[in-house]
Amino acid sequence: MQPFTTLQAVAVPLDVANVDTDQILPARFLKKPRSAGYGNFLFHDERRRSEAYPLDAPAYAGAGILVADRNFGCGSSREGAVYALVDGGIRCVIAPSFGDIFASNAAKNGLLTVTLPEAAVAALRARLATAPGAALTVDLPAQTVTDPDGAAVSFEIDPFKKRCLVEGLDDVALTLEHAEAIAAFEARVAAEQPWRVPSIAG
Repeated sequence: MQPFTTLQAVAVPLDVANVDTDQILPARFLKKPRSAGYGNFLFHDERRRSEAYPLDAPAYAGAGILVADRNFGCGSSREGAVYALVDGGIRCVIAPSFGDIFASNAAKNGLLTVTLPEAAVAALRARLATAPGAALTVDLPAQTVTDPDGAAVSFEIDPFKKRCLVEGLDDVALTLEHAEAIAAFEARVAAEQPWRVPSIAG
């Protein structure tokens, strides 16, 4: 997956609490192949219910950061919600709190979730609403978010999650870090207990 170090991008405010994964990606689109580009379905139904949905405003075109309200990504465990955000160009979501499974899925797909105090996130959303198209800077190694005025606020993140994001390590890449040990184990089993090694009929 794409490593995440420092991101400076247009940030879009989404002043809605309890945004669930069905709002992010309606369930009927889960049968689509990932190659179809899940970004096409990001907030599909919500965007059609409102003629002024924030993500559709010209000032927020190409936004890479979403500043949301509390409990973002609650609801079902669908990983497709993260696919939709990433495919739609969103690399970071800032909110006061997240659905636990959503946050776990996000880290495994290169999407950084930043948890900040509710008042700080509300202030960011208000600042962005008064300056549409303004950019934030998210520095993961330094664990800071810098607003358009240059004021920085720190955030906490699990060290293992941070390492995976900075180095671009998904579950497959983490497993491959042990490739030599796995190969040595398989060779030892084949030599010592050959009956345990499945044979492939030719």
